[in-house]
Amino acid sequence: MRCLVIGSTGYVGARLVPRLLAAGHEVRCLVRDPHTVRSLPWAREVGVAHGDALDVDAVTAALRDMDVIYYLVHSLHHADFVARDAAAARVVAAAAARGSVRRIVYLGGLQPRGPGVTSRHLSSRAAVAEIFLACGVPTAALQAAAIMGSGSTSFEILRHLTDRLPVMVIPNWVRHRTQPIAVRDVLHYLVGCAELPAEVNRRFDIGGPDVLTYLDMIHGYARVAGLRRRVVLSVPFASPTLSASFVDLVTPVPGVVAKPLIESLVHELMCTDDDIESQVPGPPHGRLGYEDSVVEALRSAPPAPSSDDAPREPAQPWPTDPPGFGPADLVSEHTLTTRASPSAVWRIVEGIGGRHGWYTVPLVWRARGWVDRALGGVGADRGRRDPDRVRIGDVVDGWRVERRECGHWLRLRAEMTMPGQAWLDITVSDDGDSGSAYRQRVTFRPRGLAGHLYWWSQRPAHDFVFAVMARTVLLAAEDDERCARGEFGHPTISCRRPAAPRAGPAAPRSGWPGRRVR
Repeated sequence: MRCLVIGSTGYVGARLVPRLLAAGHEVRCLVRDPHTVRSLPWAREVGVAHGDALDVDAVTAALRDMDVIYYLVHSLHHADFVARDAAAARVVAAAAARGSVRRIVYLGGLQPRGPGVTSRHLSSRAAVAEIFLACGVPTAALQAAAIMGSGSTSFEILRHLTDRLPVMVIPNWVRHRTQPIAVRDVLHYLVGCAELPAEVNRRFDIGGPDVLTYLDMIHGYARVAGLRRRVVLSVPFASPTLSASFVDLVTPVPGVVAKPLIESLVHELMCTDDDIESQVPGPPHGRLGYEDSVVEALRSAPPAPSSDDAPREPAQPWPTDPPGFGPADLVSEHTLTTRASPSAVWRIVEGIGGRHGWYTVPLVWRARGWVDRALGGVGADRGRRDPDRVRIGDVVDGWRVERRECGHWLRLRAEMTMPGQAWLDITVSDDGDSGSAYRQRVTFRPRGLAGHLYWWSQRPAHDFVFAVMARTVLLAAEDDERCARGEFGHPTISCRRPAAPRAGPAAPRSGWPGRRVR
């Protein structure tokens, strides 16, 4: 089928498109800025239409010859999101009714049980669903509560609050029940709705197998993430505005988005039926439970230096996720240039560690290893298999080789004891001016508040040590080339290979003030 995805660069849309392609559908995306699609791994496999969901002409042109419309947009970033969402839905519904569209699939929110005034957010989602259901085009309006996956707004609030706050003071809604669903299961049902019979025009509740309170979700996340049990104190009242301001302060989710979501938490949100199973059979291995969905979300790939290395799994971070969403990676980076050739710099980089040392302050480096051994860790001086070459999986002192692209990129993952994960990425490239560009990037993924305290307490020393390392590696590369030409080496850097025989005094091999560089 030919599918138009409106909202293809959003959280669900970006992950839905490759699933539709894998199912054999043709896909066209309606986007306000075509440049945002270029960073996505499926960009070359789809058609792109330029326009906004509020633009009648753009929507009409985009849905020409389309069989199915996936409507996945919202306007929570705007104060008047209720009116904007309704207006956009009416534009799309009217254009679909005039065209050849056979099916509309909309993802909204679960509605609370029983009478009472619902939040603006949930009321808006229900109103949009009603607009589509009444437009004359068969519509499947899926209704979900919190979606679990890295990049989901609900999950990011949960992640950052639980990671950073061992003690939390939260309103009484923390004890209300909900039915979270894994993002992979949401995508399964969305893809399946493209094939629904023409007579199906209704809402479907979708949820995971677990019904939990928000307090259960906090404790479950802490358990999976390896954090101590969180102390949660509930208070009888707290305004959504105050709660949203707190979320804005502690998490990367803006307060303007958090407020309508928090307003929705005063309701218990659970599925009232399981009718979707009669139309779209569930996932082959069953719906994912809450803690398993958290495991998938936290099973993030190592940090990717570019969008080309972005993971493809829906529960992992994607390039289109808002800044700050995903793992709270903390980064220290040094970029330098040198007259040495890329091959000379790479020889030094590939030989780091072991008997060649780390080209930095030896005492500090050794002290870190002593501390690690005292804590029961591997230390920082295990050596390496080969003094000059590495393979993926090799040990390099307190690190392990995780990725190697010969002549260009070396990634080491720290195995020393610390409250988080750390990677050292070193890339070498031609700077286009008879020299090399050297980029050294330390990425730390903290675990809990202890991880953040560890990073910021160690940051000054780390910055100093790794800055010295970057400069000294390049001096060593320049010295290596001078040695190869039979010239004197740098007075503080050891030659990495013997120079050709020559007359005159030998090249100095002193290392860091009077010793080999460590």
